[in-house]
Amino acid sequence: MTARDRILSAIRAALPDARPAPDAIAAEARALLDDPDAIRPRPAADRPVEAFVLKAEAIGTTIDRVPGLDAVPVAVIRYLSSHGLPPSAVVEPTPVLKALDWTGLDVGTALAPDQPAAVGRALWGIAESGSMIVHSGTDTPILLSFLPLHHIVVLAEDDILPHLEDYAARMAGRPQPRNAILITGPSGTTDIEGSYVRGAHGPGFLHVILVAAAG
Repeated sequence: MTARDRILSAIRAALPDARPAPDAIAAEARALLDDPDAIRPRPAADRPVEAFVLKAEAIGTTIDRVPGLDAVPVAVIRYLSSHGLPPSAVVEPTPVLKALDWTGLDVGTALAPDQPAAVGRALWGIAESGSMIVHSGTDTPILLSFLPLHHIVVLAEDDILPHLEDYAARMAGRPQPRNAILITGPSGTTDIEGSYVRGAHGPGFLHVILVAAAG
């Protein structure tokens, strides 16, 4: 008997003799969705925006809150200066970001392999986990989320959703992107001898410029 056979035999022996019928299992699964709030985790704060900030900061994301989109370029320069970086960054060519006044910042859309910083925009934030969602598209090059050491993300408070399934509900019936990226904190791993390595699989620094809700 192989090790695999022994493991499967042990699992079979531990299973009850009377197993639920498939219909019963399906009914139990449906019952879990009858009251989603009963199985969802409690938010870190009453308001989704504050819950997002608490969760994001807890996993190493830094936050800069600004009163409007016009304040984003200055916030980017402020962040770069605080890390001793020159005022230079690749900016995602989305209409919202292209329309801003980037005076004082050397911007471009061509991403170099050693690019230190890039600025992009998240479609949604998830308060439950402090995550952000980015879709690929013709004006949203996906490598901006992976190659730079410093990933600066612009997120509107109005676009913060309580739970991940709220994002799925928003996407129902909409055209699906080729890539949907869930970004949760800066990249890091402890796979190598248990030592924390920052930026192992992506940006080592994740900074969110949180734009206040309109009105």
